[in-house]
Amino acid sequence: MATDASREGGGGVARGGGSSPSPPAACPCPPPSPPIRGAKAFDYRHTVMDSTAWDAALPLLRAGDVIVDTYSKAGTSWVQAILAQLLLGVGTPAACRPHDASLWVEMRSPGAPLGDRLAAVAAQPHRRFLKSHLPLGALPYSPDLKYVYVARDARDVVLSLHHHHTHLHPQVIAGMNALPGRVGPPLGPAPADVVTYWRRWVADDGHPWWPFWAHIRGWWAARRRPNVLLLHFTDLLADLPGEVRRLAAFLDLPPLAEADVATIVDRCSFGYMRAHAADVTPGGDALFRGGARSFIHKGTNGRWRGVLPPADVAAYEATAVAELGDDCARWLAEGGALE
Repeated sequence: MATDASREGGGGVARGGGSSPSPPAACPCPPPSPPIRGAKAFDYRHTVMDSTAWDAALPLLRAGDVIVDTYSKAGTSWVQAILAQLLLGVGTPAACRPHDASLWVEMRSPGAPLGDRLAAVAAQPHRRFLKSHLPLGALPYSPDLKYVYVARDARDVVLSLHHHHTHLHPQVIAGMNALPGRVGPPLGPAPADVVTYWRRWVADDGHPWWPFWAHIRGWWAARRRPNVLLLHFTDLLADLPGEVRRLAAFLDLPPLAEADVATIVDRCSFGYMRAHAADVTPGGDALFRGGARSFIHKGTNGRWRGVLPPADVAAYEATAVAELGDDCARWLAEGGALE
């Protein structure tokens, strides 16, 4: 299988995202640290994102800052919510508005200019936790940063993507398409039929978004690096308290009190996040039909069963093994311990 920069970049441009409140886990005013240095293997540009934004963001970062990355619709907002609780103070008001603190650096948005987002990152006194949807090779890699990658079975990803795409306001799509510097075709509306959407996504490796298989391969290959943690949506569903503790240990935080774990699990439940969707996803009413609550959708796996035809499922499973190998394909489908 191809692993060169042009394959990983796909359509982009290659070269070479309860209890009483506890105090924040990190000092709110950290001392100055040496500039973070990192390198990218290639750049990736799409209607929705542009990895060159990280060239300006990297000098603003401090040792220990966190980048949380997913392909998309794999638990990004969920893990951002957990990180907000861990890094901004368990149960605090700021921790219940994760998107205010956890900015999507490479996003192309007419309503959120890059300069404004960079200024916000520079002004943050706390340990940063920034969002990305880029493949690993398009992110600046530094041993001084922490990287958290969240994966999910592609069948669940695409059903969630279809819901997301069909609920985007047309003017939001038009605004992204009209931004200067777009690379690749404009983003169009989603077909109403989810099976049609699935088949095009599989046939064109991520259409109309970005390549999927290289995204997974790149992060899987980095799974043993000491500053990289791979999480899985299924494991978060099965044992959220355990995964919260695992994430806290990866971030070198003190052991969590049981009461704090219970508060984090409550604040990061899908029921709580949907009930407080305007806080979890500020601006959602302007982005999505149905508002912020439509962005925080089901939070479940397996909805593809009974929706995708058996022949499509079998073809996908064979492709997953061919693209990823047995161990990675199994982990992507089921989660569990890493090989």
